[in-house]
Amino acid sequence: MEDRLQGLLTEARSLIGEATSLDEIETLRVNILGRKGTLTALLKGLADLPPEQKPVLGKLANQIKEQILAVLEDARRVLGEAEQQRRTVEGAVDVTLPGRRLPAGGTHPITRVTDDVCAIFKRLGFSVAQGPEIELDYYNFEALNIPKDHPARQMQDTFYVSDDVVLRTHTSPVQVRVMEKQQPPVKVVVPGRVYRCDSDLTHTPMFDQIEGLLVDKAVTFADLKGVLVAFLHAFFGSSAGVRFRPSYFPFTEPSAEVDIECVMCKGKGCRVCGQTGWLEILGCGMVDPAVYKFVNYDPEEFTGFAFGMGVERLAMLRYGIDDLRLFFANDLRFLRQF
Repeated sequence: MEDRLQGLLTEARSLIGEATSLDEIETLRVNILGRKGTLTALLKGLADLPPEQKPVLGKLANQIKEQILAVLEDARRVLGEAEQQRRTVEGAVDVTLPGRRLPAGGTHPITRVTDDVCAIFKRLGFSVAQGPEIELDYYNFEALNIPKDHPARQMQDTFYVSDDVVLRTHTSPVQVRVMEKQQPPVKVVVPGRVYRCDSDLTHTPMFDQIEGLLVDKAVTFADLKGVLVAFLHAFFGSSAGVRFRPSYFPFTEPSAEVDIECVMCKGKGCRVCGQTGWLEILGCGMVDPAVYKFVNYDPEEFTGFAFGMGVERLAMLRYGIDDLRLFFANDLRFLRQF
């Protein structure tokens, strides 16, 4: 019995020394010291020994069990430290490696076109003004020579918040607000969102406009043409053809619409331009003297011009986009192109 106990200790030390993982150590513990383990089976044989041998061999068996437990504990500690070291190395951050790049966003095409237009007019001496999108009826209509019974209100499909408050239908109210606070010379462009009850391939209930205003002494229609031709050539290229057509707007007189040579067919005629070779791009005119009475300007001393354009229209022409709704759909496949 003593030889078998000593042999078990030697074998246990050998097996434990060869173990390479904590799982193997636990398996050896169960196989040697468990309820059905090797040492447990040997201890059951003590019952068949002579009475005088039982105390001696029982004591030896307990000593061997303690030694095996100590060897198991040492192996568990060594392997545990090794496992921890391995995990630390595998999970460590190598600071010498290049960082992971976050996906870079881009400027939305509407914002890009707005910035480009404003930059061109800044080079022409204009400043940029902003105003509220929820506007008083007074600024949106009346101060622009559109009283409540004026038929021109039918041109504006308006969202009414109340009888006297609207979602602005154009950015022209900002021009009135600027003139109220500033005496001529006034030279501003006004980008911003506007709202109308309209929705199809080329119209949305919300869209972006850029209005412009210049008021000073001796300003003429020739000045208006010069500024707008310079802008259109800067935006579409110096070879772009430009023409002015008579039109009507309630707050300018005389008024005109401006066309550019079709950017798709170069004036030859195509589906986009309706075979005319021209595309309408903006409206403009000399500020009606009736507007000046709302801002205490002397129409005998000052003259000026105003113009307005849709940013989405400019973006569609610049990028060859045929559906206005793509600008607001937030489709990443579309936006990544910009």
